[in-house]
Amino acid sequence: MSVALLLGLLSLAIWLVLLLGRGGFWMCRERDDADTPSPPGHWPSVVAVVPARNEADVIARSVGSLLAQDYPGPFRVVLVDDGSTDGTAEAARQAAGAAARLEVLPGAALPAGWTGKLWALEQGVRHATAGEAPAYVLLTDADIGHAPDNLRALVARAEAGRCALVSLMAKLSCANAAERFLIPAFVFFFGMLYPFAWVARAERATAAGAGGCMLVRREALERAGGIAAIRREIIDDCALARRLKAQGPIRLLLTRRAVSLRPYGGFGEIGRMVSRSAYAQLGYSPLLLAGTVFGMALVYVAPPVLALFGEGLARLAGLAAWALMALAFQPMRRFYGASRFAGLLWGLALPATAAAYLVFTVQSAMQVWRGRGGMWKGRAQAMMPGSGAPNA
Repeated sequence: MSVALLLGLLSLAIWLVLLLGRGGFWMCRERDDADTPSPPGHWPSVVAVVPARNEADVIARSVGSLLAQDYPGPFRVVLVDDGSTDGTAEAARQAAGAAARLEVLPGAALPAGWTGKLWALEQGVRHATAGEAPAYVLLTDADIGHAPDNLRALVARAEAGRCALVSLMAKLSCANAAERFLIPAFVFFFGMLYPFAWVARAERATAAGAGGCMLVRREALERAGGIAAIRREIIDDCALARRLKAQGPIRLLLTRRAVSLRPYGGFGEIGRMVSRSAYAQLGYSPLLLAGTVFGMALVYVAPPVLALFGEGLARLAGLAAWALMALAFQPMRRFYGASRFAGLLWGLALPATAAAYLVFTVQSAMQVWRGRGGMWKGRAQAMMPGSGAPNA
């Protein structure tokens, strides 16, 4: 058997396993509008905690969408201003107007051993749970906009399933060329790593969350050790989800009720977003990095190369693997608004998109090696194993 044929058969086998044996991740069935839980008999209290660092351009819309929630129970918002220098806190106050449900909390200095966002969340949760503690805490980013019924739907689902966590994968901006090329694939790859259906199954170890919108049962959060238990994590949403799954059911769903308010400026900005956490996903392991490079080349690059330049059975195997790849990508492309014809073209272009993500992953490792890993809002936050402080 030739090397080309072996690579083609391996790629084809991998795609068959992914489509048939990975929780149907590619079908996009786990959505918050797929079913509507009945409203609870009693609407429990909720506090939203919003960490914000230099978010003046979007904070008014984000806070405004939270204050406009049609939630029937007690609800308030705590915004933690994490050392902003652009007037974030004042913009939030102006957006709130006379609304008494917003509290703006000045953030304290970042202590050693914490990432910036998690330290802001820790302060917000601590403040929110002092005194009469809420039943739920909504952890949401400062650049996320919420439909008026989002909190009501989240709480209804959490109450119906006695969930420790209900998280929504906010719909990301997909307007310019870079976003259309990279963003739907980002969510597709995330679902491949963490099949949403497996996240919901108690017998599966898979746990994941999306940090833009996470409704957490307060008692479960406390039993899990609180935010402090994950204070060093770069991929904090998935780290928190792992701890919460030990406390009760968790859900992760696609949604249109929560959307990203900030567009990405281009390929470079999206690349920086991916590079911030890609090497952390690999446990800062050079061996896993090498395996990832080989694996992505085999799964995404080999099929079109064999289909275009191979011969005989190797070409047929490459064509089949490429076709399965394009098929798997269609539901996600449609979720992000592509027509059937455009979705097919984007599916055929998925190998090129995957190659870009491979470059971002290698860049992520190089940034960590240079002491600039996990860059967020001017902070290098990546923490190497065994380190109690960022690698900067």
